[in-house]
Amino acid sequence: MHLLKMSDLKKADIDGLIERAVYIKGRLKRGILYSPLKTRTLGLIFEKPSTRTRVSFECAMMQLGGSTVFVSSADSQLGRGEPIKDTARVMSGYVDGVVIRTFGHERVEEFARYSSVPVINGLTDLHHPCQVLADIMTVVERKGSYGGIKVAWIGDGNNVANSWIEAAGILGFELVLACPVGYEPQKDVLRGAGKSVKLGRTVEEAAKDADVLNTDVWASMGQEGEREKRLKAFRGYQINAKVLRLAKKDAVVMHCLPAHRDEEITDDVIEGPNSAVWQEAENRLHVQKAVLERLLGDK
Repeated sequence: MHLLKMSDLKKADIDGLIERAVYIKGRLKRGILYSPLKTRTLGLIFEKPSTRTRVSFECAMMQLGGSTVFVSSADSQLGRGEPIKDTARVMSGYVDGVVIRTFGHERVEEFARYSSVPVINGLTDLHHPCQVLADIMTVVERKGSYGGIKVAWIGDGNNVANSWIEAAGILGFELVLACPVGYEPQKDVLRGAGKSVKLGRTVEEAAKDADVLNTDVWASMGQEGEREKRLKAFRGYQINAKVLRLAKKDAVVMHCLPAHRDEEITDDVIEGPNSAVWQEAENRLHVQKAVLERLLGDK
C-alpha cells in the first residue's frame, strides 16, 4: 500500500489512523516506550526544503525503534538525471519504505509504480495527505469529532486545500473554500469531492459559523517569482480578528506552517486562544507514527 493522496484512503482507514495516532500520542506523553519498527529503515527523498516533514518523520522512526536515511536531490543521482524508476527499484532493495517530498505529483506516482516498498507522499505541488491527516487529528482532539462541522479554507487553492477537499469528500464534513479568482483548487479534485464541498465567493461566506478556520501561505515553494502578483491578488484573503468573529466562538484556527504573519494570518490570531497551530504541528509526529506503523509494521 502507498499513501500518495487522501483518496488512497477510505473513511475506515482515516478513522483508524486518527484513533491510533491519539493512542500513540497518549503513550508517549505517559513516557511509555513503543518500538514496533526495530530493524526497519525509512528512506527520505527530499527535492524540496523541509522543517516539519523531515523532523517529524525522522523523530517518528527513531521513537518507533527504526532508523532513517536522508537523501536530497543535491546529494543523489536523481539530481543528476537518473530516471525515477531506477532510483525506486534501487531504494526498494535498501529500505522498508520511502517518503518523497517533491514538485510534480507525477514524480511520486512514478516512484510508487516501480517501488516494491510502501511510498508516502511527504508533499507534492498537488497533494499533502500527511498534513491533512494531522489537521483532522487536531480537529478531533479539539472538537471531539469531525462529524457535522464546517471547515473554512481561506486563501490559495493549493496542495493542502486539495487534500482537505478529498478528506471532506471521504468523511462528509462541510468544507467551504474562499479563493481569489484564478487561484482555485484543481478542477478535477473539486469534481470528485461531492456535495459536502463548496467553492464560496467571499471570505465572509466561508468563515460564517465555521468550526474551523484554515489557511496557508499565499506563495508556496516554487512560486517565489509570483510573490508580488500574489500579494495583490490575495489582499483581503486573510484570517484576522474580524474574520474570526464571523466564525463560531470556539472556532479552531489552523495553519500548516510556515506562516507569513500579517499576510495570510495576523499575529494576534495565530497567537490567540483559538489557535491550534502548534498542536497541529506536533500532531504531524503522531499521525505519521500511525501511518508508518500501518505501512511498515508486521502484517
